[in-house]
Amino acid sequence: MGAGIAHALLLAGAHVVLVERDEEAAEAARGRVARAVDGSVTRGRVADAAPLLARLATATDTKDLADTALVVEAVPEDLGLKTDTFRRITGAVAADTVIASNTSSISLDLLADAVEHPERVIGLHFFNPVPASKLVEVVVGDRTADDLRQRAEEWVRSWGKTPVTVRNAPGFASSRLGVAVGLEAIRMLEEGVASAEDIDAAMTLGYGFPMGPLRLTDLVGVDVRLGIARYLERELGPRFAPPRLMADMVERGELGRKSGRGFYDWTREGD
Repeated sequence: MGAGIAHALLLAGAHVVLVERDEEAAEAARGRVARAVDGSVTRGRVADAAPLLARLATATDTKDLADTALVVEAVPEDLGLKTDTFRRITGAVAADTVIASNTSSISLDLLADAVEHPERVIGLHFFNPVPASKLVEVVVGDRTADDLRQRAEEWVRSWGKTPVTVRNAPGFASSRLGVAVGLEAIRMLEEGVASAEDIDAAMTLGYGFPMGPLRLTDLVGVDVRLGIARYLERELGPRFAPPRLMADMVERGELGRKSGRGFYDWTREGD
């Protein structure tokens, strides 16, 4: 997601600093962004990759974010990891730097507790694939400044996307609805109602979904969606309890596209 967000902001004309945990990860992230930008050239979205990549810097220390106006956190969906990341960001940036989270489910108010001047914290929940997706969910916490909500919506529009603004609640709007559909699709597969391909086709052809719920779960990460489901189960009750099949797949390392196998075989050419 971090590389996808960087790619989208480069396309919008921003200067981007991409912070990773070490030099190897930073180099790999730059490579992912460079390949994505090359894809934009191939598709005719931009004429030349060089000007975009000239506005991309990579780093391994949050101190390199000191001069930024906006920081978007995009670490995995783990409250402890996100809270620690927020603490490090707030210690590195100016008091008026906006700090946003790409979280798809974790309470924005819990993250804001780790930040000095929590009124500058907001959620900017991007969707995969980030450059192509038209949606950004703007999540407003209890302490988010009113003018920041308006500014965030303007930023999203300037990036060529549409803001959907929601209050801070478990799963917000998109994850709550998307995970509910995804969990039911997994239960149907578990019960032998239909194949993964036919379940997905029912939603793409019958309801106009751009991607079926099982293929989307593979794209997001089966482990990521399992974590979200468990969080929503704790917050909202048993209707979000993850199916046994989902937990078994994570235990086997079948995490979706990133592992090569999930509900689909991603090692096959064309997937």
